[in-house]
Amino acid sequence: MLSTNGSRGGAGTHAWCGISSRSVEGVGCGDPRGQRMVVPSLKLQDLIEEIRGAKTQAQEREVIQKECAHIRASFRDGDPLHRHRQLAKLLYVHMLGYPAHFGQMECLKLIASPRFTDKRVGYLGAMLLLDERQDAHLLITNSIKNDLSQGIQAVQGLALCTLSTMGSAEMCRDLATEVEKLLLQPSSYVRKKAVLTAVHMIRKVPELSNIFLPPCAQLLHERHHGILLGTITLITELCERSPAALKHFRKVVPQLVKILRTLVTTGYSTEHSISGVSDPFLQVRILRLLRILGRNHEESSETMNDLLAQVATNTDTSRNAGSAVLFETVLTIMDIRSAPGLRVLAVNILGRFLLNNDKNIRYVALTSLLRMVQSDHSAVQRHRPTVVECLREPDASLSRRALELSLALVNSSNVRAMTQELQSFLESCPPDLRADCASGILLAAERFAPTKRWHIDTILRVLTTAGIYVRDDAVANLTQLIGGAQELHAYSVRRLYSALAEDISQQPLVQVAAWCIGEYGDLLLEGSCEETEPLQVEEEEVLALLEKVLQSHMSQPATRGYALTALMKLSTRLRGDSNRIRQVVSIYGSCLDVELQQRAVEYNTLFQKYDHMRAAILEKMPLVERGGSQVDGEAKESKEAQLSETALVSTEPQASKLLDLLDLLDGTSGDAQPPPPLDPSPGGALVHLLDLPGAPPPPPSIPNLRVFEREGLQLNLSFVRPSGTPALLLIMVTATNTSGADVTHFICQAAVPKSFQLQLQAPSGDTLPAQGGLPVTQLLRILNPNKAPLRLKLRLTYNHFGQSVQEIFEGNWDFSLLVHQGLYLTHGVAKVRCIQVHLEQRLLFISSREHQLPGTTLSHKTSYFLQPQWAQHSCHTSCPQDLSPQHLTELGHNCRLNCEFHILLVGS
Repeated sequence: MLSTNGSRGGAGTHAWCGISSRSVEGVGCGDPRGQRMVVPSLKLQDLIEEIRGAKTQAQEREVIQKECAHIRASFRDGDPLHRHRQLAKLLYVHMLGYPAHFGQMECLKLIASPRFTDKRVGYLGAMLLLDERQDAHLLITNSIKNDLSQGIQAVQGLALCTLSTMGSAEMCRDLATEVEKLLLQPSSYVRKKAVLTAVHMIRKVPELSNIFLPPCAQLLHERHHGILLGTITLITELCERSPAALKHFRKVVPQLVKILRTLVTTGYSTEHSISGVSDPFLQVRILRLLRILGRNHEESSETMNDLLAQVATNTDTSRNAGSAVLFETVLTIMDIRSAPGLRVLAVNILGRFLLNNDKNIRYVALTSLLRMVQSDHSAVQRHRPTVVECLREPDASLSRRALELSLALVNSSNVRAMTQELQSFLESCPPDLRADCASGILLAAERFAPTKRWHIDTILRVLTTAGIYVRDDAVANLTQLIGGAQELHAYSVRRLYSALAEDISQQPLVQVAAWCIGEYGDLLLEGSCEETEPLQVEEEEVLALLEKVLQSHMSQPATRGYALTALMKLSTRLRGDSNRIRQVVSIYGSCLDVELQQRAVEYNTLFQKYDHMRAAILEKMPLVERGGSQVDGEAKESKEAQLSETALVSTEPQASKLLDLLDLLDGTSGDAQPPPPLDPSPGGALVHLLDLPGAPPPPPSIPNLRVFEREGLQLNLSFVRPSGTPALLLIMVTATNTSGADVTHFICQAAVPKSFQLQLQAPSGDTLPAQGGLPVTQLLRILNPNKAPLRLKLRLTYNHFGQSVQEIFEGNWDFSLLVHQGLYLTHGVAKVRCIQVHLEQRLLFISSREHQLPGTTLSHKTSYFLQPQWAQHSCHTSCPQDLSPQHLTELGHNCRLNCEFHILLVGS
């Protein structure tokens, strides 16, 4: 007798075996008599309806768990008829986020099946459930190879899609030949998929580039949109990953220009036009490829100049499709060696983008202008008013980009106007932008201040408006600036006193004001100042204001320290009784803050035991001349030019230090003995041999090496050898940023051969502020026990202009025969000095010459010296006009010394 109950959506089932009353597929189960019955299983459509009908997550999990159990049972039973249906349901469960790994082997079985319905689901399952991290994916390599060899287009398409989606490097190497054959198949459907699969293979295995070079030239003649688009993508990938491919495809630039011109003028295919723009996707791809082919290549750039001008002038920008093509055209113009007029046209296009109503287009324009400001500063300057208007955009991303670009546009000619605009923006900008804006204004004022008074006023306004957002070095910079401007002491102390009387909440402002009042408080009481409004201040008011700062809950411990020191200094500058100051100082002798307590105790001791020395101890700080700032209209460019021509000299006073440093990097195995000490010469400096006018510089060390420079980011290496450790070399890596945007997430990694031992110290930070802010430094300790030539590989990772950048480069420095050179200015004459230590003779060779350098107009005069302390022979010979290694070698032969000379000249 059979009894039924409702289960699985109300369908009736037999109680003893659970057979569903509706037609379902399933797997067999045994009854008491050993017969196999059908286990109920839902169809995919029914499963989707039941899962979507679940009211709670618990109900959904229950339905999925039951169905997964039936699917497992079906897989175990090996039902080949309905395996693809079971896997389809499992893939849907996988898409919902539930585990489906037990279906991986079923994918392989379906792929090997001769039925197309099975292959279709099997390949889909392989793309979803398998990846190259699992060894099981290698098992389908042979099946894919067989399917690619078949003549059925649909099967070949499935195999190519799977290979391009989850093909590993091993699979790509095994199947590259089959894919190459399919590139020349008559079927456009197969060729299109084969091209895209080749793109994936090149990304996985770049060394396969040579296989796909020949077919690409033939595929460029295709008129099929999909094939041509895939071919352009494949050539782009080849050119980016292979210098040989880049050289090879520069020959097809005229053909690419012809295709793009056809797209712009007559249209390639109307069915691919979008908003009146003919095939914008293909246009963008061709422009990107032209940008790669024309980069640093004069002939290719000249070929595409006219076409780029045509695209830039004829493209409609009323729709997004046209704007995308035009933007790609601008990037191509700026990347290749285009004509100056074309570059101005590109900047003007970006200027028009700034007026677009679409925020995305405005953002793209700001980002592009920020990247171009280093190379085309004058052209970008013409759009400065529009950029400043973008500062008031309500969108935070737009206003941030506009701020970065505005700071990059500041120079010595517009610093007053731009600073005023930026200060107005600082007063109303969101809090998350205030720190960047304040730091940018301070850096701009530091570099381009026309006068010291304007510089001081600018910093004071920033401190008053957003003092809590400024960088930590702002206080020290302002105090140093005020201290070095004696004519502005009275003006500064009055301005700061007035600002402090109005607001004591801005801690950096309070600290600077307290320092200035303590130093120049007597000038505050001397009456009116011509440069400020009349201000009558009494001693009691000054002391009361500083006491207010000490007692305020808003004052930080460092601020209280400034105020306490200011009170102490005022005890020698004010004419009144100092008992009030003594009482205040004594109160803080029991302060909980250790630093403040120690300072108060020391000041009390000064009052009690050393009162006769108090005036001398607390006298005014001496004038400090700022070495890093630039005021009184000093142009940044001229200063940088001077710095680039200044010698890099070390601080070691002994020539023997130089010899030891050279020996440290000696690449030979060398058993050479150290040289005997130098006999003291008149003046005691070895470089007197150079016979240069002016004060002689100290002996040189290994020069700093600039190993990387891109878009304002510079990386310099400096070498130091610690005394007493002949095998240790210290390399200081210094990264600076002179661009208009901050460099964030900066990471520098290094690698050396196994014969070296490398230790990386922690960097000083991971952010490089824009406009030449504080650099990031990192120390590398390299132990070279075998004295092998130094090989150092560096990898830089950072974010700049909103993009993630990774650079890898290697330096090979063989210091076995090292010539140190330094270029510096003496009385306006550029000189090059070269010093060599010979490994066997310990001969010191010094040459001093005035050399005609690129971009300079200098006289020509050369003299040579050989040090007799290290050489048995000495000679003075006439110098050839051309200082070359050949002439120096001949000079060594004339002296009968086994010498090999190498000269390295550095231009301005």
